[in-house]
Amino acid sequence: MKITRVEAFHVNWGAGRSRSAWVRIWTDAGVYGLGEASPMVHGNASLEIIASAFTPDLLGADPLEARVIQDRLFHQHIKVGPEGAYAGALAAVDIALWDLKGKVLGQPVWKLLGGAWRRELPFYASIGGNGQRSVDEVCRVVEKWLELGPAQVKIRFDADKTTRDVDLAGDIAKARAVRTLVGDGFPLAFDSNNGYSVPGAIRVGRALEELGYVWFEEPVQHYHVESFAKVAAALDIAVSAGEQEYTLQGITRLIEAGVDIVQPDIVKTGGFTGLGDMAALARAYGVDLVPHQTQPSIGHTANLHFVASLTHSHHPAEYNGPYEVQDVVFKTPVRPKHGRFTLSDAPGLGLELDEGELQKRVIPWRSSAASA
Repeated sequence: MKITRVEAFHVNWGAGRSRSAWVRIWTDAGVYGLGEASPMVHGNASLEIIASAFTPDLLGADPLEARVIQDRLFHQHIKVGPEGAYAGALAAVDIALWDLKGKVLGQPVWKLLGGAWRRELPFYASIGGNGQRSVDEVCRVVEKWLELGPAQVKIRFDADKTTRDVDLAGDIAKARAVRTLVGDGFPLAFDSNNGYSVPGAIRVGRALEELGYVWFEEPVQHYHVESFAKVAAALDIAVSAGEQEYTLQGITRLIEAGVDIVQPDIVKTGGFTGLGDMAALARAYGVDLVPHQTQPSIGHTANLHFVASLTHSHHPAEYNGPYEVQDVVFKTPVRPKHGRFTLSDAPGLGLELDEGELQKRVIPWRSSAASA
């Protein structure tokens, strides 16, 4: 069996919404796999890398050799990366290859990964946009999310990364109000999205400790590893980070800095193959791995398969939905019921496309290399 065609394309979700960067890899057996790249700047750069750099190396390759393919692609064009859009392109290809492998072998990806510790997966509600909301507005949004039955809630502040410590007192007030709303025993997490200086982060972190929050995510700029070390050393609350790290070496640096929870993302870190290496690294160091994932369809489903197979994982999976607008392109959308996602025995990722609905939204990627 050989790869015969690689489709890199955008899926346009309509006016005012972002585009998704997808890839579909076909074989001479007529089977395809679906993958997704990181959506930063619509995934434009990742799609270009897939179309112009990766496709010539993929055509004719054995699609069941995902690790070999990834290593060859990684080193063939490493000067383009190894991080950012490059890692996102690797991720899209790898996810598609695992989906394809599952379909060929008639097995779900979670089983190919070694089996599921649990097939009913609780989730945590990942609620963004709270930096601009009032205290009352934050509480109203959290109340709405609680109707879906999450096992945990994370409030995100989506900070402007060119400023810091804009409203420490206000952020603490919102954290306190959410704790009052949900009660003392309900698990909560707090994501500043790189919004604080070291002193600001320590001040907020101490308040979060008092309020019983589970973790404090990305308190400082992601590229200041030494700042993470200072914050982690000063606080008892678990400090987490990693959604903006793309390589095994980047995750290693965070662990060595004292971060308690690492959060690499399957659509940013080389898919199942790359994320699997990071999980082994975290386990070796005794650090929790709680994957970041905010893409509601392919990325989210891939993450569920990975989390299901993650050895001794006890944290819920991240969920940034619901996004019914994307469900329309699938005959088998993945939705939570009674606070849990349930993985089926369907082969691959278990995502069956509605081709008619998909084609209404597809924008093929026109690579400059292909048009030259």
